[in-house]
Amino acid sequence: MNKVISSIPLAQTIVEACAYFGVHHVVISPGSRNAPLTLSFSNHPDISTYSIVDERVAGFFALGIAQQTQKPVAVVCTSGSALLNYYPAVAEAFYSDIPLMVISADRPSHLIDIGDGQTIRQEKAIHPHVTYSACLKEDVRNGDNSNVQKYNEIELAKAFQQCLKRQSPVHINAPFDEPLYQQTGRVAIDLEVFKQLEINVPSVIDRDLANAFVSDWNKSKRKLIIVGTHFPNTIAKEVIEFWAEDPSVLVFKETTSNLDHPSFVSSIDGIVAPIEKRVDADEAFKQLQPDLLISFGGLIVSKKVKAFLRNYQPKKHYHIHPQKAYATFFMKPIHLKTTANSFFSRLLPRLRKLDSNYFNYWNKINQMQNKKRDAYVDQIPFSDFSCFAKIFQHIPNHEHLQLANSSTIRYANLMELPNPIEVFCNRGTSGIDGSTSTAIGASIIQQKPTTFITGDLSFFYDSNALWNNYVPPNFKMIVINNSGGGIFRILPGEKQKKYYQTYFETTHAHNASHLAKMYNWDYQKASNMEELDKELKVFFEPQTQPKLLEIFTPRELNDEILLDYFKE
Repeated sequence: MNKVISSIPLAQTIVEACAYFGVHHVVISPGSRNAPLTLSFSNHPDISTYSIVDERVAGFFALGIAQQTQKPVAVVCTSGSALLNYYPAVAEAFYSDIPLMVISADRPSHLIDIGDGQTIRQEKAIHPHVTYSACLKEDVRNGDNSNVQKYNEIELAKAFQQCLKRQSPVHINAPFDEPLYQQTGRVAIDLEVFKQLEINVPSVIDRDLANAFVSDWNKSKRKLIIVGTHFPNTIAKEVIEFWAEDPSVLVFKETTSNLDHPSFVSSIDGIVAPIEKRVDADEAFKQLQPDLLISFGGLIVSKKVKAFLRNYQPKKHYHIHPQKAYATFFMKPIHLKTTANSFFSRLLPRLRKLDSNYFNYWNKINQMQNKKRDAYVDQIPFSDFSCFAKIFQHIPNHEHLQLANSSTIRYANLMELPNPIEVFCNRGTSGIDGSTSTAIGASIIQQKPTTFITGDLSFFYDSNALWNNYVPPNFKMIVINNSGGGIFRILPGEKQKKYYQTYFETTHAHNASHLAKMYNWDYQKASNMEELDKELKVFFEPQTQPKLLEIFTPRELNDEILLDYFKE
């Protein structure tokens, strides 16, 4: 082969295994102990490599690529504490079903726990949040290496099997002894173990469970389908239309559900929150309470719908997911181990539409609440709420939208987004860390322009994400700067006390202008609705460099406006 690679068998085995199993993107954080891997990965003709110094950023950047490709993406780091910086991204991948491959270079076993620098106990260090930990062995330099080689190949095969079958993160720990920089132009290992590995398992629906589901569906006059985080364009049109045309079916979706139909309820909190304020709340909730609940997709954002379904549980709950079925609503669901599209497409001919007032009753309430929301937006002062409404009015169709957590995703769930538009957010652990890095990673895969919306704390917390040579020129970021964690102001507490502002709200006076200048981003700002409207009219126009629009909103007013919305 006409390339320079590491001559170390372990490095060759890992790299060739990645190439064989379709790992086309590898994110590398610079270091010395991972030099054999860096050398081989960066010179492989079928693998694109990215160099990102900050391992936490690198982990989320890789996660963003895997989020969009739905294929394994590897992150490679040196020994020591570098591995631990991947952990937030690993946890997110674990709960979001994203195939992230963590490959950590390690010191050989005789150097562990003797006081050497950059040595920690790396084997199984992140085991609780991966589906396999492959603890590889160092090569035998002067002797028979065949047993070590066979062991390593089997361990790698097991790791890839879990990663691909379960769409989950795995950890590969690879010890390398010095010297680390030997080179060769020839691959000296074969892939026979990998060729024998079975990866694809057909999606089989248990016949008895399917029959039970059909029976429950055909006799339930109040069926609620609730969709969590879900990849776009994976539900067949005839399935969507079937749900929409059944008067006994109500579909609750969220911003990240990526399902488009005018009959579906997109602002769940807009239905549930007003009921909480009613004198006859118990009676109203009982009218909304489903006989049959069907859920699929990832985790649910809305705390209100979770509280409702925990207190007013359905008679039966089916959850459709190839791997997992959480008891989100405090009752163990019946687990259908397949995809929603596969399940409904197969059973559609057996499902009947029942006469019911369930959809019509709640659809009228949903339409009324949407009108009230629009009227409310028209009368409120400049605030987080009005800014989100204005932003979503301006976002073009076919934009790729990434959202940060906390207030950003929650405000988005109260709004109507333009269709068709794809929306993503890290809802596995729902942390604020890594949102910007994920969005940038996703944007390098996307063919369409990407807009990322974030709050100020999320932005500053992940500001190293801008230390990145791969940001596309059509990447756009909107930072809602309310001078702290404004979302905490809607919670009970003495908001005027210094301890509250310091330890909960974490007030600050920072702005993003200096970071934008340092990384050569176009920077604009807005502090009132007139300025915002003016900036948004040009914000989505074609560009030659990344853009950052910072919107400054009133810290002490935002929570009052949001709480008043639910009262209204």
